[in-house]
Amino acid sequence: MFGFLQGFSYGLFLSCLPWFLIGMVDPRLAIPVTPPTRWRAVLRYVFGLPFVSFSLWLTSLWGGFDPSFNGWIAGLLAIAVEVPVERRWRGWLARRKERAAAARIEAEAQARQAAKERQAREAGTAELDPNHPPVGADAVILALCAGKKRLQDVKRPDLAGQADRLYTRYVRVLDALSAKFDARELTHGRSRSMVAEVCKAAADNLDAMHRLAAGVAGIDAAYVRRRLHETPERLHADERAALRERLELVADTERRLGDLAARNEAAMTTLDNAAVVMSRVQTDRPQAALGADQALGDLQRFLDQAERYGQPTRESRIS
Repeated sequence: MFGFLQGFSYGLFLSCLPWFLIGMVDPRLAIPVTPPTRWRAVLRYVFGLPFVSFSLWLTSLWGGFDPSFNGWIAGLLAIAVEVPVERRWRGWLARRKERAAAARIEAEAQARQAAKERQAREAGTAELDPNHPPVGADAVILALCAGKKRLQDVKRPDLAGQADRLYTRYVRVLDALSAKFDARELTHGRSRSMVAEVCKAAADNLDAMHRLAAGVAGIDAAYVRRRLHETPERLHADERAALRERLELVADTERRLGDLAARNEAAMTTLDNAAVVMSRVQTDRPQAALGADQALGDLQRFLDQAERYGQPTRESRIS
């Protein structure tokens, strides 16, 4: 063992010179540290590794002066093996650090987004961003996001706003359920599923609105009305009939859109009612063993009795 260390120290010391020259010519070939510089080559191959080889040589002197050939070969090849291994190891550490930093930044961004969304819900100003759904969004919220995006694509922001209102009420009801019931209770699961079905039906109405609005998106109703009112005498009877029929299509579509919007308003009313009813549910066990009226009555009777204890009796006055 000492002979191997002694031969290894000789081989390592001799290999420092060619690697130093390589580092002077192109530090990227001899320095595994980023950034590779010539100063690092000087410190590594003039001071660092020669000191290591000298320390190994001093340690091996305990076994006598008998360097082995295998130690020589291992020392000569040590740097050629160590440089790429260290470069890969440092690269893996750097990538791991970058992934950890990226994960931390993403987690902080999600936490800030969740806090912002929670504040918006509490203030009643929450709005869905179809391109960036809320953190932890479930299937219902994703469906509302999709419905809002489709309505925005057909230039109907007046209808797309219903998705925001449905989202606010849906989250409010879920918060009330979580506050009153444990997630493992059967009541919580059934109530949540019923609320989700109501919101899914509303999301289906948003999709139906999109299809109806997309059907008449190419009709310029303002132009049709202007043409009918500005030059009625110049229009041919067939053209006038076609324009009126086009307006009737738009009006009929708007009536259908109004019906679907009314259904969603009814769904929102139901959700508001559910939130109010859930907030009235008393699931906590009262801390007092007696009711409030009974406790007040018992206290009053005790005070009446206590006043009698403070009055002196007849026998005590005579004595």
